[in-house]
Amino acid sequence: MPRSLTVKRTEGKPGEVYYPLQLNEVPKPAPGPGELLIKLHAASLNHRDFFIRQHLYPGISFAHPLLSDGCGTVVEAGPGCEASPLLNKLVLLRPCLGWDADPEAPEDFSKYSIIGASKQYPHGAAQDYVLARESEVELCPEHLTPAEGAALPLVGVTGWRALVTKTGNAKAGHNIFVTGIGGGVALQVLQLGAAMGCNMYVSSGNETKLERAQQLGAKGGVNYKAPDWEKQLQAMLPADRPYLDAVIDGAGGDLIAKVARIMKPGGVIANYGMTTGPKMDWSMQAVLKNIEIRGTTMGSGAEFKAFLDFVGQHKIKPTISRTVKGLDNIEGIDGLFEDMKYGKQFGKLVIEID
Repeated sequence: MPRSLTVKRTEGKPGEVYYPLQLNEVPKPAPGPGELLIKLHAASLNHRDFFIRQHLYPGISFAHPLLSDGCGTVVEAGPGCEASPLLNKLVLLRPCLGWDADPEAPEDFSKYSIIGASKQYPHGAAQDYVLARESEVELCPEHLTPAEGAALPLVGVTGWRALVTKTGNAKAGHNIFVTGIGGGVALQVLQLGAAMGCNMYVSSGNETKLERAQQLGAKGGVNYKAPDWEKQLQAMLPADRPYLDAVIDGAGGDLIAKVARIMKPGGVIANYGMTTGPKMDWSMQAVLKNIEIRGTTMGSGAEFKAFLDFVGQHKIKPTISRTVKGLDNIEGIDGLFEDMKYGKQFGKLVIEID
């Protein structure tokens, strides 16, 4: 029997509860009109999944499978798409639906949602088979394995939108600072920026992660635990461009007070998360320098396709921290969540389903 992996409802307050994983036997789905049947080979975790298990994310479904990122083969096509060019091809699930191409925001926010344990859409990558429409998948870049493909979607479209769409500074020679290297989005931004010819700089509280980031193309890195890290960063910048053009941030906190002094007038901070707390300080110095902060989350279908095209053109391979084998390997999958809980990962955490 095909299987799906969900979270099991237990009693507890948000932030205190930790929902256990539950493996279920489910019927093999049959594609309806306009649908494709996809045999999933690999799926990957995101922080969203960890937040779901703590009930710190809205709109949770206990019936729909977990995980937003999945890679699999189209094995059957329903009526109306029997001649689909995707048949027998390796594809990636679009990690969020209800957002087609508007560069500003989803066209109808009420229809927008990330997939995986979501009430809005039944899709989820933690299962053996999933039904999707042709518009809900994209071809996996040919140079990637299923595990590598599954590591791309959510962090990839998030990083692409933050760097390319939001900052407008994805240009050769520009100085880009990425906080929290080791996380999936930060690593993806590093790889994208380096491929575009940007001078990429990173931060982490872990010296080993800083060293590994430089192996992936970072020009330099600073330990945010140092009280003067912004001065250390400034000293690393090129003499002919001694300022930051943009910052890609997923941490929040007191970042602006630190970076405003070394950003160019009119520089942009693209923030996709606040792991240090739900608020950020703003400073008059940033106002006087015309610095902008732009919130950004996930991305459109058009941005996802543009990202994948770039990955295929430049043969970029995502960084995978660790994989476990088997959707029924609950202990192993729980171990991946533990890696995320304690920040042990450097790259994506992947489940090889079959």
